[in-house]
Amino acid sequence: MTAALTPPVVPDAARRHRAHEEPSTTVPATTWVPLLEAHERRADVLTAGHRARRATGERHAIDDFLYDYYGTRPSVLRRWHPGVGVSLEPGPDGSAPHRQWRWYATAADGAVSFDVAAFLADRSESVRFIHRLLSAIASRPAFTGCFGLHEWAMVYRQREHRHPLPLRLGQEGTDAVVESHQIRCTHFDAYRFFTPDAVGLNRLRPTRESQVELDQPGCLHASMDCHKWATKLGPAVPGDLALDCFELARDIRLLDMQASPYDFSSYGQPAVAIETPEGKAEYVARQREFAQRAGQLRARLIGVCAALLDQAAPSPRVGL
Repeated sequence: MTAALTPPVVPDAARRHRAHEEPSTTVPATTWVPLLEAHERRADVLTAGHRARRATGERHAIDDFLYDYYGTRPSVLRRWHPGVGVSLEPGPDGSAPHRQWRWYATAADGAVSFDVAAFLADRSESVRFIHRLLSAIASRPAFTGCFGLHEWAMVYRQREHRHPLPLRLGQEGTDAVVESHQIRCTHFDAYRFFTPDAVGLNRLRPTRESQVELDQPGCLHASMDCHKWATKLGPAVPGDLALDCFELARDIRLLDMQASPYDFSSYGQPAVAIETPEGKAEYVARQREFAQRAGQLRARLIGVCAALLDQAAPSPRVGL
């Protein structure tokens, strides 16, 4: 994990008066260049497998999800951002590469910083939604009794499946597991892939409109989505936080597939057999660990949103 640049903490009232002022932290090149280089190395390690497979056209039933579903681009993930309120001083070799990137501004002295006003002009509604959603998730207790059955509901009574892999228990055995459990999926982006026969088995009826009301911190997909929201917040998210969110999504995706009905032995991955008491116990233990990690990252993302929206708020009127 690379170090982060943290602007000084300022009381809310003072921040409101300082909206649209210059960045509060100025960083010399001797500090930010090593951070940028360390970030690039870490990103390269995290995406090495995908980049190698892409060159040969090879598919990967576990990792491809992070790039196909989330639209992750290794080149974008590799970009280090200092975050809101940080200005990068030019070094002997010139200004920071950020000067050529979208939503950055270059001062007269060559210093480069994230342009909050320009970003909010394009993304303010997204920032407000992300802030509302993540704050709602953070306010709820984690539910850990789903046992990953969303993946089973996606193949229930279906002869054609999303992944070209055999089912561990066969179709009849898989259907029997679904029918012997109570399904309680809260996440719309998982629920919308349920087979027609499985839709009515879910205790809830998640919709895009009810996402803020239903998403909860124990959900693997809600935790993976920290990567999604970090990506949408773009250069407002410090580089270390962006990679932490991606790494969490990668780790969760592995459990999501290990606990699925598919046989991943060809990938060298053991199953988490959620149809057994032992498998359920392992799933819940790992689910709780991921929820804790996601909670910490979610809190930081909420802070990023708050810092952006603080600068979007109109300055208070003085006098009459």
